[in-house]
Formats: sequence, C-alpha cells, structure tokens
Amino acid sequence: MSDSPAPLADPHRLFDPVGSGGPRDIVILGSTGSIGTQAIDLVLRNPDRFRVTALSAAGGRTDLLAEQAHRLGVGTVAVAREDTVPRLRDALAARYGPGGRLPEILAGPGAAAELAASPCHTVLNGITGSIGLAPTLAALEAGRTLALANKESLIAGGPLVRALAKPGQIIPVDSEHAALFQALAAGTRADVRKLVVTASGGPFRGRTKAELADVTPADALAHPTWAMGPVISVNSATLVNKGLEVIEAHLLYDIPFDRIEVVVHPQSYVHSMVEFTDGSTLAQATPPDMGGPIAIGLGWPERVPDAAPAFDWRQASTWEFFPLDTEAFPSVGLARHVGGLAGTAPAVFNAANEECVDAFLNGGLPFNGIMETVTEVVAEHGTPGTGTSLTVADVLEAETWARARARELTARATRTAKTTAEARA
Repeated sequence: MSDSPAPLADPHRLFDPVGSGGPRDIVILGSTGSIGTQAIDLVLRNPDRFRVTALSAAGGRTDLLAEQAHRLGVGTVAVAREDTVPRLRDALAARYGPGGRLPEILAGPGAAAELAASPCHTVLNGITGSIGLAPTLAALEAGRTLALANKESLIAGGPLVRALAKPGQIIPVDSEHAALFQALAAGTRADVRKLVVTASGGPFRGRTKAELADVTPADALAHPTWAMGPVISVNSATLVNKGLEVIEAHLLYDIPFDRIEVVVHPQSYVHSMVEFTDGSTLAQATPPDMGGPIAIGLGWPERVPDAAPAFDWRQASTWEFFPLDTEAFPSVGLARHVGGLAGTAPAVFNAANEECVDAFLNGGLPFNGIMETVTEVVAEHGTPGTGTSLTVADVLEAETWARARARELTARATRTAKTTAEARA
C-alpha cells in the first residue's frame, strides 16, 4: 500500500450520511451527455429520493438542456460556450412560457466549477475529458459528496484530488469502479489480494495488430455491448479506457499497480471483481446498463430499487474470460507506466490520446497510429512534474504541450502517408 492516509473511495466510510429530511439535492454536470441523461431519468423516477438543483452542459444541445431544466425545475443552468446563451435563453423561454421565471444562466469555461461549489449534497461530474478536473476540485473543496464519472479528473490531477478529498467523499460512477466499490464492502483493505478490472475487449477483440491497421472510425464506434459517446467508444476500441481505469483504480483504492489485473469479458456482465487473501473472489454483475452505477453514485449508502435491470437466472447464459492481448492493445501497459511515473505523466497520456482520437475520427490518423503517437508523446515528455508540489498550472501546461505535440506528430504522419500514396501512384 502507499503512504496515503486512506483510499479516496471507501465503502466503509460515509462522508455525509443520508438523513431523513427529504430528497437529496443533486447538481448534474454534463447533463446532456450519456451519464447526465441517464441520471436525470433516475431522478425523475425517484422524486422522493433526489432533487436536481442545477445543470451544466457544454452548450451544443440547448434544446435538450432547456427541456431538462424545465422538467426538473432547476434554479440554475450553466453552459461552457458563452455564444450559446442566446439560443439557450430562447429555448428556455419557449418552455416556460410568457411570464415564466427562467432559471439563472451561467456561462463560460468556469461555469461548471461554479455550479460544483453551489449548495447541494452531491455533485455528479459526468463531463467527458480533462476539462472536468476544475469542477471536481471545486466540488471537493466546497465539501460536496462527489459522484465521479469523469475519470480524467483523477488521471490528469490525481495528486490534486488526493490533497483535497476527505475519506468517503468520492463515490465512483464508472461501472468498473462502482463494481469494485461494492465488492470491497465485503472485507477490509488488509483482506484484498488484488483487483480484477474487466474489459469487454471492444469491437476488435481477437484481432491482431496487423488486422487493426485499416479499421475505420465507424468500425471503432460499433461497440458490441455499450452505447457510449464517440471518444469513449474509441477509447474502448483501443483499450485506452481500460488503461485509464487501471490508473483510476490505483488512485481510488490505494492498491499498487502490480495488484490490479485486467481480463477480457466479452459479455460485460461482470463489471469487476475483488480477490481476497483467503482465495475468495467477489464479482459485481448486472446486464450492461449504467443505471446501477449512477444510482450507487447518487444514493450510497442506500440502494435505489429497480435502478437497473437484473438477470433472469432461469435463462441459460455463457460468461467468458480471456487474457488481455498486450501486443495488439498496448494501451494498458503504457497506462501502468505513466501511472507509475505519476506527476504530470498521466495528464500527458490522456491529453495526447484525446488529440489522437480526434484525429482518427476525422481521418487524420490510422487506428494503430493512436497509440503509436501517444507512446511517442509520453516518451518525449519524460518525468517532469513529479513530486508532491504538483499544481493545476503544472497539469494545464503539461496538457497544452501534449496536445500541441500530438497534433504536430499527427500532421507529420498525415504528410508521410500522403507522400507514400503519391509515390505508389
């Protein structure tokens, strides 16, 4: 174990126990995304348990944001893009009608962080990408319980999060980490031998590295068991998502990297497992659905009835487990490497990957080029920014450099590919 005083996520410790005074006030960040929309559905089905006080979104889906605000009766909405405020105001006015009292509108890059610090019980951070770090830090500093679906907060700013979070203040919402969280409730930290994080294997399970050379963005977005956004879908196809989850598991539960294992489980029924020192393994399992993890994040230590579908145990089914192909999918090994380096190395890994995924989706980089480019950026970065003096400015500077360098390398690869194609022609 490390020398940290306690794991960030601990099912045995409650940061703010639930009282009996009525619904729990929730702020949802990233409300128009996959996590946010499913969380709102859960809230609407359980008005006696939850009440949403504020919503934030990037600003690209103002009609949906206005509809959510009206249905939930929130007091404040926030958008990251200030240019979308007129459209949002018009969409709100259309729903609230003449004379209707519209919610307060916040706008700008810091709007989500401002909401995260507003009065509430729980902040659900469902933002995608490292832009979720500032709201995570704001929620922790303000003393809110943090239901964390934004894994990049931990990847990019792990030491910063550790410095602010109190024991039990973070409840993980990722399906894998919600599974580990529940399984860990069965024993003490001293009882844990290892964590086993499951991976579906994505749409390219079983393919060799050579067979991945010509896959398309459409191929990568066709995930076999989960419906997700484009970035997360590509990260699942490269297994970068699983690498990020290994780093996240290390930070959340204070378990060394050599005791965190990844196995491929195509059915996505078992969301992760904990192996204990007596040889017992506890697995958390449901059909693939994010309703359960979201309910754990919002409702813990209480469970929300019918938050997710259950298995029909009368029906026969097959559950398979396979070792990870580290040659075709080197991302998990690279993630372990940068996690061990710590400091700004994980932020560089994540930022470079985001740029490379964007390039791949836009036709500027082949599939295998994603990890090849990220590996090169990580190697050039080295290990600066390590130690205990990491600041938000350090993280942002490292991310800016990594994004710029990834774009340079991507452009170079595009030019080389074009020259090769012209020579062959």
